[in-house]
Amino acid sequence: MEMRLIVSPAKKMNEVEGPPHARALPAMVERSQQLVERLRELSYEELKALWACSDKLAELNYDRLQAIDLERASTAAVLAYEGIQYQHLAPQVASGEQIEWLQGHLRIVSGLYGIVRPLDAVTPYRLEMQAKLAVGDAHDLYDFWGESLYEALSAECDLIVNLASKEYAKAVTPFSRDGGAQVLTCLFGTVSGDRLVQRSTEAKAARGTFARWCAEHEVDDVAQLVRFSERGYALDEGRSTDDTLVFVRS
Repeated sequence: MEMRLIVSPAKKMNEVEGPPHARALPAMVERSQQLVERLRELSYEELKALWACSDKLAELNYDRLQAIDLERASTAAVLAYEGIQYQHLAPQVASGEQIEWLQGHLRIVSGLYGIVRPLDAVTPYRLEMQAKLAVGDAHDLYDFWGESLYEALSAECDLIVNLASKEYAKAVTPFSRDGGAQVLTCLFGTVSGDRLVQRSTEAKAARGTFARWCAEHEVDDVAQLVRFSERGYALDEGRSTDDTLVFVRS
């Protein structure tokens, strides 16, 4: 069974020289350009409100937006995104074989770029999937991308392993259909009483660790996924279902 892992991007980004080096532009870059053009129609104050960030970050990202050239991006996505998840994915120290596994199996869901492979060339931007950006007839980014992200993934795999946050999973998983790729969501948490508790920071670390572990073990089926045991996690068979794997940290 061919599988793809999907993860969220990170808000913080930088231009970084590899290795690993970028190989190509994201497949949906022409649609990304539509979003850039729409963003450039907004004033600084409108953009700041859209981004919901400080003046310092708004100024940085406003300047980046004015200068952005998607065709000349040069940083591999897996290096460009910074944050807890990517720190634990640790692409800078991955072997060549592990990078190739990630390139083949990992996909980043982006508000600007759509579906991104680890070695696709991206440039720093700020545009969260939940941003209320109207584009043409689309009233927000979920509407803009529609079912296209799911269909792009479905064209290359039978199983989507969902490691994304709810914000980004929402752009893919609701479109699952018979005959297309099925979705398997992985949850990471602790048990408090009878309740599974998922804490944001730890969940990000766990997702990055899980993806790295998959690359290290060249995972290619669900039977291997359930063996994940890093960071003190173990599969909770009682809480897991056919479409959800629940890993509990002791």
